[in-house]
Amino acid sequence: MDSFGFVESQKALELAPVAVLATDQPARSGFPAHTHSSAQLIYAISGVMIVRSEAGSWIVPTGRAVWVPGGVRHEIEIASDVQMRTVYVAADARDNLPGSCRVILVSGLLRELIVTAVGIRPAGTYSDREWRVLELILDEICMAEPLLLHVPMPRHPAFVELCAELIAQPSLEATLHGWAQRAEMNPRTFARAFQRETGMTHGSWCRHTRVLLSLPQLATGASVLEVALEHGYESPSAFTAMFRRVLGVAPSEYFK
Repeated sequence: MDSFGFVESQKALELAPVAVLATDQPARSGFPAHTHSSAQLIYAISGVMIVRSEAGSWIVPTGRAVWVPGGVRHEIEIASDVQMRTVYVAADARDNLPGSCRVILVSGLLRELIVTAVGIRPAGTYSDREWRVLELILDEICMAEPLLLHVPMPRHPAFVELCAELIAQPSLEATLHGWAQRAEMNPRTFARAFQRETGMTHGSWCRHTRVLLSLPQLATGASVLEVALEHGYESPSAFTAMFRRVLGVAPSEYFK
């Protein structure tokens, strides 16, 4: 771990609105469920992370970051070797900070500000330049648009079980009638209840989730054919079409 440690970063927030911690995490490691009094922007300079809370899961590929408000219980799974930069933000830093978890695209400016802030050590006084760097980080966070990298989770126990199975094994068949039968519901009742709880139709949720779950494998260099088959698609072209529909670009272009 470089930079100053977590305890020191929390102490730093008593002196300034922002503190940045730099860590490198190996694949298949992670952080168990926990909370912070401060908010966090968890940024992947390289690699892919999955951040989970009760509200759902957020996929965080290279060049993106997930915002987690203070007090939100969450866990982090490291899907591939990650260079992580965690921006801790004091609870009273700004009135217009995001109030819910979201993934953002880290602009070139925000990236350089975060890298620079790693070198700002906690001190009784900060230079004018250091204050401007920290305040600009807050400006960029407040302005950032959320990305569609969220897998919303329902609360109904039967729905949670079905969704968790698909997340664990994306190639599983997932028809509306099949899920309704397992939930012991009429298909129409199931469809309405599922959309009410997730904000998405059953079909949209399954397609969206499979595309997002493919990101960690694609980031490690897996072929589109391999990923398509493992995520329930019959062909690479069908997977590519859905990937483009959800994320706006083809898989080959996404990590450029």
